Amino acid sequence: MSSPRVSIIVPLYNKGPYVLRSLRSIAAQTMADFEAIVVDDGSRDDSAEIAAGFIAGDSRFRLIRQENAGPGAARNRGLAEATADYCAFLDADDEWLPTHLENGVGVLDSTDAAAVSTSVINMPVPGSNEPLWRGRGLSDGPFRVGAETPPIMLVYAVSFMHPCSTVARTSAVRRHGGFYEKRCLYAEDAHMWLRLLLSEPVYFSMAPRVHIWRDAAALSGNLRGMRPVEPFLQHPEDIEAHCPAALRPVLASFFAIRAFKTACLFGLYGQWREASALRRRFAVPGCWRMPMHAAALAVSNPLGSMVAGWTRRLWRTY
Repeated sequence: MSSPRVSIIVPLYNKGPYVLRSLRSIAAQTMADFEAIVVDDGSRDDSAEIAAGFIAGDSRFRLIRQENAGPGAARNRGLAEATADYCAFLDADDEWLPTHLENGVGVLDSTDAAAVSTSVINMPVPGSNEPLWRGRGLSDGPFRVGAETPPIMLVYAVSFMHPCSTVARTSAVRRHGGFYEKRCLYAEDAHMWLRLLLSEPVYFSMAPRVHIWRDAAALSGNLRGMRPVEPFLQHPEDIEAHCPAALRPVLASFFAIRAFKTACLFGLYGQWREASALRRRFAVPGCWRMPMHAAALAVSNPLGSMVAGWTRRLWRTY
């Protein structure tokens, strides 16, 4: 029996009210040559039972259970079980439009890209993020980071890539270490996308083919305070060790831009010492020209952080 074209990996944790939406969107794909691996990550609700009931009788689907280890570990468990040359990821509260797999497989079949990512439509109030990314300079076609790539474009590329909107070569995802496995609430997938982007071409398809339901998100979408520091800022050595020498200046500037943004958030929540430490750690020559450097500098002291905090609270009042 030949292997399927695509291995679909669905990490599942306490998504009982939503999981059928995701599974139905998989079953409705115009490209039906797939295997779907649902990894129940220790759900405490009826998520696994609902999934098992839906997939019963469809040999393309299977359910794996494990103790709770977080979305990165769940995706990596599915990746270890995958048998197809291509892989795709869908969170258990989101859904694909019917042509998502067909489009992704078509691009990978006809290019040397390691992955193809599309725009998304944010739900429940429909709003495509395509205009945002086009306005920032992303466009349909191949994207490859080079020594002359503006660091801000690498920032945008990493932010554009999302597990639910990406179809990738299974070998490429494995080659770059899979997803960040330590439990975290923000940017656990970006750690791997960054490593991939520094080494291989990707393809951006700007037409949205995914619905991301923000109201159902259990991790970063529901944070009500200072979000955690991104894993690639906590462990930059993981990225630096795999970065081609010619791209290290681009990577250093990428870290600086993202660190300044996170430092601003620290300042907004009164953590000016953390803001100052992060800003100093990732500073590079000429960084004063970078986006948000001035704001990060302004909140890296008690007075600036206090004023920023007042502004944040006043804004949330209205």
